Amino acid sequence: MVMSGGGAGDPRDDPDETKADVIDCSYQNHSKAIFRKGRHRGSTFRRAILDEADLTEGDFSECDFRRASMVEADLMKSAFDGADFRGADLRKARCNLSNFRNCKLKGADLRGIRGKYAIWQGSDWWNAILNEDLEKALAKKWPRPSNHSDSS
Repeated sequence: MVMSGGGAGDPRDDPDETKADVIDCSYQNHSKAIFRKGRHRGSTFRRAILDEADLTEGDFSECDFRRASMVEADLMKSAFDGADFRGADLRKARCNLSNFRNCKLKGADLRGIRGKYAIWQGSDWWNAILNEDLEKALAKKWPRPSNHSDSS
């Protein structure tokens, strides 16, 4: 199933075209769907099944992915700035070269992801479930703020 994409002559390939295609995929099964190069800023994917979906090179900023299943999804080279991933399952997702600035990650399962080379600035990755090697890499590159307390 192709949700959006960049074929030849597709108006979304036009660099002047910046209009977001806001969609609501909440509570729907879109496993193996293709969202490649989609501009879906502000869309809702709450509790959606996006296992093995292709979300590469897209704009998913400010999207709601709460409790979504994104197992083995390809998220490479995409923007997820300000997205809400609380409780989402991102096990073995490919996240390299993506932007996860200021994301909410409490309870998200990030085990086995390839996200060492993604941007995690301002995101609460320490509240997610992580492998030890990813935790070390993120702690070194995107340290937990010193004024952070677990009670807040």
